[in-house]
Amino acid sequence: MNATPVGALLLCRATPETVAPPAHLLREPMLLTPAGDGWSALVPDGKPWLGAGAEVAGVRTPATGGTEPVDRVLGGWATALAVGSAWPVLALWWDGDRAGYSLAAGFRRPVGYVWLADGTPAGEDEAMRTFAARLGLDPVLDLQALEELTRPDPDADAGARLRGLLAVLTRTGLTLPSGLGPGESADRLRSVAAVLPGTERVEWAGWRDAVRVELDAVENSGLGPWVRGPRARAVAVAQIAAGLPLLLWGARRRSAGWATAGAVLLVQGALGIAYHRIRDTDAENG
Repeated sequence: MNATPVGALLLCRATPETVAPPAHLLREPMLLTPAGDGWSALVPDGKPWLGAGAEVAGVRTPATGGTEPVDRVLGGWATALAVGSAWPVLALWWDGDRAGYSLAAGFRRPVGYVWLADGTPAGEDEAMRTFAARLGLDPVLDLQALEELTRPDPDADAGARLRGLLAVLTRTGLTLPSGLGPGESADRLRSVAAVLPGTERVEWAGWRDAVRVELDAVENSGLGPWVRGPRARAVAVAQIAAGLPLLLWGARRRSAGWATAGAVLLVQGALGIAYHRIRDTDAENG
């Protein structure tokens, strides 16, 4: 994969209509497309890892000196989407030197694995076991296939390793269209996604529209205690408590991806509290 251009995908274990509201809060243009039964794919409509910084929640993060590593950007986005959601997010990324994944699920620490360009494993075996458990994969057959990806194989480069990972996930309903997979350039991924049936563009339209979209999603989510009651309030407070230091840490480390994760946590927590105040006011007046 030495000649492989940089590319990235976000795979969400949820339908596009569920993914769209939190994806708006990333404040990055994305192409959102179905990716099988119960899966969606987000394709960045740009190359943030090639930028010199990003504006996050009204805060301009410092310049990164020319580039932001693709794994750092994608890891931050995956965390931002997954925290407070009922579905996990799998970030896939690749460049000329390495390829890998990061799986984010709720407030749990993300788990990931990396392969060098020639396919040499450069991660911890425990990551695959955690990966299988969090996605509810078969603890015998699926885990065995995943563990094969952590063993030396002179015939498998980094792209083949990622395709092997995706092959295991097809048993969960994931189906990536042709041309939307590891080894493709960011431009190629974007052009393929743009013409796929069901693809929609996710673009930032300002905080007013973001709040409206997010509150509509909460109202229609059907998640019960996760959006109403003491448990939901506790989640909202936890999101704010986790988001502020993460935003500051990301800005200090010049990481647009992790600063975005902190900003999204802050926004989701604030929206959660606002939602409950609105509902409580309506109940009192009703």
